[in-house]
Amino acid sequence: MTMIKSIVPPSTSIGRENSTPTLPTVLAGPRRTLPPGYIHLGVAKEIAPTLRDFGIDPDPVIREAGLDPSLFDDGTNIIPHAALGRLLTLSVARTNCPHFGLLAGKRATILSLGIVGRLMQHSETVGDAMRALVSNLSIQNRGAVPSLTISGDTALFTFSVYQPEAESADQISDGSLAVAVNALRALCGSEWSPTEVLLPRAAPADQEPYRRHFRAPVRFNQESASIVFPAQGLNLHVAGSDPMVRALLEERIQQLKGAQGSEFSDDIRRLLRTRLTSNHCSADDIAQLLAMHRRTLSRRLKDGGMGYRAIANEIRFEIARQLLTDTQVPLAQIAAALGYSEASAFTRAFRRWSGQTPTTWREEGHRG
Repeated sequence: MTMIKSIVPPSTSIGRENSTPTLPTVLAGPRRTLPPGYIHLGVAKEIAPTLRDFGIDPDPVIREAGLDPSLFDDGTNIIPHAALGRLLTLSVARTNCPHFGLLAGKRATILSLGIVGRLMQHSETVGDAMRALVSNLSIQNRGAVPSLTISGDTALFTFSVYQPEAESADQISDGSLAVAVNALRALCGSEWSPTEVLLPRAAPADQEPYRRHFRAPVRFNQESASIVFPAQGLNLHVAGSDPMVRALLEERIQQLKGAQGSEFSDDIRRLLRTRLTSNHCSADDIAQLLAMHRRTLSRRLKDGGMGYRAIANEIRFEIARQLLTDTQVPLAQIAAALGYSEASAFTRAFRRWSGQTPTTWREEGHRG
């Protein structure tokens, strides 16, 4: 396996929690934009110290995942999202800890989210902060996508892996929700807790680590990785936010987003991953969301070498694979979530994608 070294030169630290950063430090974000399938280390930087907590030298494990251990000296370095999955798979095996991702995520803070975390700290309200995370995480993570939905008096923050055949999607989800709760506690106060937490993974034998960190009921075998909390909390003012710093951070982030280039098919994948389990994901729906004609959407995707239907099926396969591998959600429920009127139609589609029935895939996935 080829060792992946630093892809971007180390940039100025975004700041340390125990120090007061200067304005240039606050604004020091990534120097280059991310290609699809890559992430800034950020939260993943905590994997190394978590391994050390188990008495394991992280460097050999990191090398076995195909990464250069020196990357972990700086959270702004970038790695392939697939390498993160491999590293988590190896970490779970080495530690024999099924909730390793949770442990790594709970070590991370709002500052682990880099310049986006800084913007959250300087947002006017908690709702503004969460919307800033949803809107801008793509400059730091092109392997997963967050979303925020409001239903009546309930808010739902969801984190979804969308890279094809991502290893350890369950560990990534655990860690992502763990740091999201830490970020919300940084904004709302250390006593804040969600109403409940939903995880797309089979229930572990020991659920206490989850209850201890989230301080809320945790429901396993769910279709999504979500934090549920009262929507009224979104109206809370963020203490210590600075409008001038916020404006400068927003300007810097827009510069980075503007330089990301035309990875249009990846943008569509991100949109579909958050909407495919709803009734608003047809090509016409997506075109309307992007304020473009349906034919323009088709043309731009065709220029990139893929059609809308192929991308949608790729995302359906990825969602199905994650749920079949990591959860015990019944086939009929997975089929309904993906928009199939009956399980037999889902089974036929899944066989086309994989050459296997969903049941066989699930059995082999558990053995693997």
